[in-house]
Amino acid sequence: MNQSQSLHSKYAIVGAGLMGRLLAVALAQLGAQVNLYDQGGCDARGAAARIAAAMLAPLAESAITEDSVVRMGIHSLPRWKQLIDTLSTPVFFQQDGTLILWHRQDASEAERFTNHLEKNCLHNPQLTLPQKLNSAELRHIEPGVADRFMQGLYLPDEGQLDNRQLLDALLAELNLLKVNCHWNQAVDPEQLRANHQYECVIDCRGNGAKDAWSSSVNSLRGVRGEVVRLYAPEVKLRRPTRLIHPRYPIYIAPKENDVYVVGATEIESDDLSEMSVRSAMELLSAVYTVHSGFAEARILEMATQCRPTLKNNLPEIRVQKDKGLSDLIMINGLYRHGFMISPAVLDSTLELLASGQSNTALELGLSISSNFGKTDSTSSHKASLCA
Repeated sequence: MNQSQSLHSKYAIVGAGLMGRLLAVALAQLGAQVNLYDQGGCDARGAAARIAAAMLAPLAESAITEDSVVRMGIHSLPRWKQLIDTLSTPVFFQQDGTLILWHRQDASEAERFTNHLEKNCLHNPQLTLPQKLNSAELRHIEPGVADRFMQGLYLPDEGQLDNRQLLDALLAELNLLKVNCHWNQAVDPEQLRANHQYECVIDCRGNGAKDAWSSSVNSLRGVRGEVVRLYAPEVKLRRPTRLIHPRYPIYIAPKENDVYVVGATEIESDDLSEMSVRSAMELLSAVYTVHSGFAEARILEMATQCRPTLKNNLPEIRVQKDKGLSDLIMINGLYRHGFMISPAVLDSTLELLASGQSNTALELGLSISSNFGKTDSTSSHKASLCA
């Protein structure tokens, strides 16, 4: 989107979670007028992005997700550094790889996992082969776990950021850019379309948009995730660490100031009640097997949230153009990969707003559908959107 076009553009964004904030900041930086609406407060306590580990791990995730999501993750890693550098407030960002560990009894499962990653690297040359670590190499890379594990797997190009720092930094940027933020105000995007104030309305409500996606074959649902935040000054892990286990494969994401985000659970449920005893016991038991220092950790928070997930578990951008109404873009289905892929979704959306098509989406396989017909990585965008 060029600067002259943006200066005369006015947009409404509904939903101020990760995607809504990224878009609002990006459009405002380009000079557009932006109104941002959210049914919650500015602290993003109702957003799925607040309850996340924010790991940027396309190779690790390639074991359980589609190639298109992996490509979006590869695209997004360097973009995160660029996006964070434009913010006035610092955000913790690290690209020091991912460590994979397993106990001796799970060696066969670890071998299958390693073979899967190596196969994925052969299919996608942008991925870097995982490095197998012996005891000495493991001690050099992550000395804190070397007494309990004799081998590991290192994925060198992966990273992470601090999700809560980022949400706060984006909020600060919204204020600096004088974005009109309407907090604690539930708004129907269709009503905003009808008042003709905006060239385009962008729906980033996540699970709040279930009704809007209910008529679609690719309907929207919530998938419950549970995380524990720990203060563990005795641990000193240097990078995100994942444990291969047949029942509860956990991840441990070290943030600044000795804070660790631990999670694993993924439950097909819209339940937002507190964490179950079983989940808490399994997470805490598993994390203790990784490092004994977690025995003296302090539990800062046990939190749950539902990740917005489409039927095929893939993200989608939907375009709606109707005579007499502002154009509508609906973004949803980022599932468990929100932080890993959101810069790719952001770039694709900005291209759509600028020209009605997105080469980035085509290259990465991000699905874009419209009331003019489905478009995907093998076809061209037909709609003229918000141009």
